[in-house]
Amino acid sequence: MRNFIELMRQQGRVEEIESPCSTVYEAPRMASRTDKILFFHDLDGRRGVMNLLSDRRSLAAALGVEERDLVGHLAGMTCSGRVVDAGRLEGGIPADLSRLPVMKHFPGDAGRYFTSGIVFSRYDGVENASIHRMMVLDDGRVVARLVEGRHTHTLLKEALARGEKLPVAVTVGTHPLVTFAACTRVPEGKELAYAAELMGGELAVRECENGVRVPDAEIVLEGYIGAEKATEGPFVDITGTYDPVRQQHVIEFTKMYCKEDPIYHGILPAGDEHKLLMGAPYEPKIYRAVGEVTTVRDVLLTKGGAGYLHGVVQIRKNTQGDAKNAIMAAFAAHTSLKHVVVVDEDIDIHDPHDVEYAIATRVRGDTDIMVVTGVRGSSLDPTRLGDGTNVKVGVDATMVMGKEDEFRRAEWV
Repeated sequence: MRNFIELMRQQGRVEEIESPCSTVYEAPRMASRTDKILFFHDLDGRRGVMNLLSDRRSLAAALGVEERDLVGHLAGMTCSGRVVDAGRLEGGIPADLSRLPVMKHFPGDAGRYFTSGIVFSRYDGVENASIHRMMVLDDGRVVARLVEGRHTHTLLKEALARGEKLPVAVTVGTHPLVTFAACTRVPEGKELAYAAELMGGELAVRECENGVRVPDAEIVLEGYIGAEKATEGPFVDITGTYDPVRQQHVIEFTKMYCKEDPIYHGILPAGDEHKLLMGAPYEPKIYRAVGEVTTVRDVLLTKGGAGYLHGVVQIRKNTQGDAKNAIMAAFAAHTSLKHVVVVDEDIDIHDPHDVEYAIATRVRGDTDIMVVTGVRGSSLDPTRLGDGTNVKVGVDATMVMGKEDEFRRAEWV
């Protein structure tokens, strides 16, 4: 992570915050007002960073590609990186969360939350890595939101069914491409291999005392998840609204490892970094799916759609029905997608005004809008029904084939 921060410094993307700053509301509020990386030199006496990966330019820089090639580059990944065993993780002290500048982000939050922690787990030879929000209970325990059906929850159920606990290790202050990999749906157990591929082909990992393997990080918290539960929430999620309060599993930490003068990484809930990490991993998945039905050019999950619920897909039509096929492919690839707009190559999908122009001039409501009811939607969408279903809308905002001259915009010579 330090190497990435230095790269961003060289590009003028880091703002140094030298004055003391509070972990309660103040640092999160500052992060909400800029897309620059904020490096706090005195975050309640510690060092910290926010907005590490708050825009696509930063993600492209981390990958070493042009921003315009980002989605196509990611769509070509095959989880083929090499994970290198670098031995045991040495040292460590008894876990003490009071030593870390864990933030309280909004007045309605139930407490201080880890938001960037990657939960690495390993059980019966199967590994997983994913981000879970974790509310601090005391100096050695957190309660984590483990989404039912996701891999961490599945491994935990297997361990509990055998009367065992699930060994985990949480990293904070990890390279942003490893964080991105942990946010991406990949084949079971392939998160580290995918991270290695993103990092250029190879990723070194060290083994904790409990058998869990972790990559380089500023902070590693080692422990176990058992049957104990506690109240989790309220907490602001991706839409900027409060997620329901639930009974969730407790993680008990037994040990912590820290680099000298570690840099804590905090992600602002519903902020730009949260939106990018939540939605951008689905863009290559949509890209590949749409590419199966027509010629796909680019995909974007928009900030205005919470980086997750709204998408724009740019295609080159080969037949008149391609846009509607693209709509169906996008919904199948990202089941939480709520509204998607399909546009032609001349529309800049990163410009909301251009997308709106396409809707205004290329859409007939009776023929170009698809409404699909009774389908699975996002659990984060406040409009979802009690049974978890919702309504999806697809908009064909492309030109009618054979009549392109009637839709083309005037251009300067």
